[in-house]
Amino acid sequence: MTQSEAQLEESLVQRLTGLGYARVSISSSDELIANLKRQLEKHNQVKLSEAEFERVLNHLDKGNVFDRAKTLRDRFALKRDDDSTVWLQFLNMEEWCRNEYQVTHQISQEGTYKNRYDVTLLINGLPLVQIELKRRGLEMKEAFNQINRYQRHSFWSERGLFNFVQVFVISNGVNTKYYANQRKQSFKQTFFWAKRDNTPITNLDEFADAFLEKCHVSKMICRYTVLQETDRVLMILRPYQYYAVEAIVEQVKTSRKNGYIWHTTGSGKTLTSFKAAQILTHFPKVDKVVFVVDRADLDYQTTREFNHFKEGSVDGTNNTAELVKQFGDNGTKLIVTTIQKLNNAIGKDRYDATMQAVKDGRVIFIFDECHRSQFGETHKRITEYFTKAQMFGFTGTPIFADNAAKNALGKRTTKDLFGEQLHQYVITDAIRDQNVLKFSVEYWGKLKKKDGSLIDEEVAGIDTKEFFESEDRTDLVVRWVIDQHKRKTHGKDFSAIMAVSSVDALIQYYKQFRKHRAAGAHDLRIATIFSYGVNEDDQDADGLIGEPDFDLGKDVPENRHSREMLDEFIADYNKLYGTAFSTKQQGGFYNYYKDIGRRIKARDKEGFRDKDRVDILLVVNMFLTGFDAKKVNTLYVDKNLRFHGLIQAYSRTNRILNEVKSQGNIVCFRNLKKKTDEAIALFSDKNASETILIDPYEDYVAAFNEGVKALMGIAPTVDSIDALISEDDQLLFIKAFRNLMRTLNVLKTFSEFAWSDLWMNEQAFEDYKSKYLDLYDKVRAEKEAEDKASILEEVDFELELIRRDEINVAYILALLTQIKEAEQSESAEARESAASRKQTVLDLLGSEAQLRSKRELIEKFIADYLPAVPRPEEVEAGFEAFWTEQREQELAGFCAQEGLKREAVEEMIKQYHFTQRAPLRERVVAALVTKPKILERKGIVERVTRRLLELIETFDDN
Repeated sequence: MTQSEAQLEESLVQRLTGLGYARVSISSSDELIANLKRQLEKHNQVKLSEAEFERVLNHLDKGNVFDRAKTLRDRFALKRDDDSTVWLQFLNMEEWCRNEYQVTHQISQEGTYKNRYDVTLLINGLPLVQIELKRRGLEMKEAFNQINRYQRHSFWSERGLFNFVQVFVISNGVNTKYYANQRKQSFKQTFFWAKRDNTPITNLDEFADAFLEKCHVSKMICRYTVLQETDRVLMILRPYQYYAVEAIVEQVKTSRKNGYIWHTTGSGKTLTSFKAAQILTHFPKVDKVVFVVDRADLDYQTTREFNHFKEGSVDGTNNTAELVKQFGDNGTKLIVTTIQKLNNAIGKDRYDATMQAVKDGRVIFIFDECHRSQFGETHKRITEYFTKAQMFGFTGTPIFADNAAKNALGKRTTKDLFGEQLHQYVITDAIRDQNVLKFSVEYWGKLKKKDGSLIDEEVAGIDTKEFFESEDRTDLVVRWVIDQHKRKTHGKDFSAIMAVSSVDALIQYYKQFRKHRAAGAHDLRIATIFSYGVNEDDQDADGLIGEPDFDLGKDVPENRHSREMLDEFIADYNKLYGTAFSTKQQGGFYNYYKDIGRRIKARDKEGFRDKDRVDILLVVNMFLTGFDAKKVNTLYVDKNLRFHGLIQAYSRTNRILNEVKSQGNIVCFRNLKKKTDEAIALFSDKNASETILIDPYEDYVAAFNEGVKALMGIAPTVDSIDALISEDDQLLFIKAFRNLMRTLNVLKTFSEFAWSDLWMNEQAFEDYKSKYLDLYDKVRAEKEAEDKASILEEVDFELELIRRDEINVAYILALLTQIKEAEQSESAEARESAASRKQTVLDLLGSEAQLRSKRELIEKFIADYLPAVPRPEEVEAGFEAFWTEQREQELAGFCAQEGLKREAVEEMIKQYHFTQRAPLRERVVAALVTKPKILERKGIVERVTRRLLELIETFDDN
């Protein structure tokens, strides 16, 4: 018999009671508040009057989740009734085990709607951990969606105490995950807990013992939850990050030994290293913590990212003199610098007086990507200068004996320089945990002999530069990319990087793309950047990708052509994006570099404008290491890569984002199969290819066709979906069709994709999709009405998988113009086709997710207004007049029904179009003619905001 949700809940409460939580019965907000008073009094060993406690509640009931996370961590100076002051602590952050722990369940709260929460962990009376459960067999994502609904509808209500939740836990008994209280994340940002060896802990009972144990969960909240200042969100460390930091901290506490952390590229090393550095700065016997990066741009990036986590935690070291000043300042414990500036600081006599004071101090060095320039004399010099230095390295791709390059000191591995490995989390671990994506690797344009066999360029000993950089070949590659780019990037919704072998090859590629754009063959936005130092050649002796050189050097004759080309390409960039960069300006090249990076990284941010996107970034070496952008999903490779350089470059594409980004796409125009297999074997294990690479095209075809069989068993025809009366049957259909959507999402990225390989043609898929969207509309309507509980309520329809940008209102208007032309044609056959064309438009309105909100209006135009439009060329103007009239009616009705000032609403709409963000609560309140009571305010603001966004979606979007 399947365990029910209630049984799962009771079992968990009993287990937590066994772990030392006091069981308490709390069913309402009033009881929660009364319990909070008792617990705060107990924790602070003080007795509060009702008036004093009311002042505490007023202090707590301010701000959003981020503000309250800060309040939780601060003390409160409570002015008592006798005018004395007592400092209240809400959470003991330093001795986190010394707090008061309780467990309760089924607390009810009423906000926009009434909700009951499953299991709540109270620390000092505040709800800091909320656990939502689903019965075995249901998806955890439903629990995640339920928490999102609670955040919208009720967590903020009745003093907003549930906005103090720091950690959410979701489970169906078999699988259990946790995540920080952050509204802006997707289900992809939820995590399994794990043992130190990365074995996942998925079962709820085991998770409770390991993660929810009182001291551990408090430690995760107090030490391993980070308040990220830039986006004002909470972040919590994943298990491998936790174990890495703990290992470094323990090493510093107990020894003077060095060590290194091997965490695969894309696993969040910056957050891990920040947290380690932050903790170590609090050690009284540690004089300095120095975070060392290997190039100027990473100095800037890392300083900025550290300050994301804690504002002002790092002062950027703009030059060596500033770095030396920070070494001499006793108030500066955390320093971020480049290895080059550090080398200058200890190597130049003029800095010696200041540096002598710290050279014998306890200095902890943390090296980012420690496989780079530290392998040489500089590393040796640093270790010899700082007599008590303790060194820790982070790397996603360590140096082993197999891939070590010779230098002046001989072959040096990561272990030679940093000692023992303190924690390991390799790419196979990250893929299993769904923390990074698999790769889809395709090989095109391989170099062959006349007999058809492949040529290995290294073994053959032939000069292939002339062949690879010939104009005919690069033109063929460019045509292939133009033809396939939309497929690879889901209709240009993602960006791609194209890595080529040399500056000369890059110039030729750029010109080819520009030529084809001028001819109207594509509208792709191509950006490029390169320097003209030796690092921008395709040197691949050791697998290291050269570091970018931001000093462009002298304008010598051999560089002049490259420099002129770069200036020309930057001028194209300026024209495309309205910028004004130039290599002739002081720092102009570096600023151009930063702008490209920002433009690509910002694609996943709210308010990003499509006209600012970069479709393809064309490079030789730049941006192939250390650059994280979630909206990059494709790498085109026409250069030699191997070992860590190959894994680093491939890993630009596999950051987790959403359901649409199902894998990182790698397209190789070189014979890199052998090198890919070698790199995978080196950095995971020799049998890891099937874990790291997605299945071949044929397997996804087979999976789709099996999905069609399953769907036919539920709904053999499109019309039979209407006969699915029970919600259980509807849920079966939703899951079966969603499975097809997910598989098709991957299939369409293969260049060989063809509908003819599938057991369902495109029209049938569109017909089923229309019914799927009808069910979505039905569920959404019932959810808004809240008139009954529904098992479909938390189902994620994943509509992003079926969005098609090309099917928009402009596309529909073009079809309507063709219909009007057909109706007025002299050809009887054309006139007869008008009706079927009209039906095609109506079908499209039903099957396209982004047109659903507009369907009723467009259907009204077609039925009532289109017949009166006299000529085809007037269809667009007629539609615009109709649309303006309908929008005006809807807007006037909205303002009248909600009691809103018209000019204030117009301003909110204008601001939304500029920022792409919902209006602030204060702005909505200010737009109301009559100000609502405090207790009514949140519900009214939410309703008005929802209706305003629906109006914008209907009339303005797409």
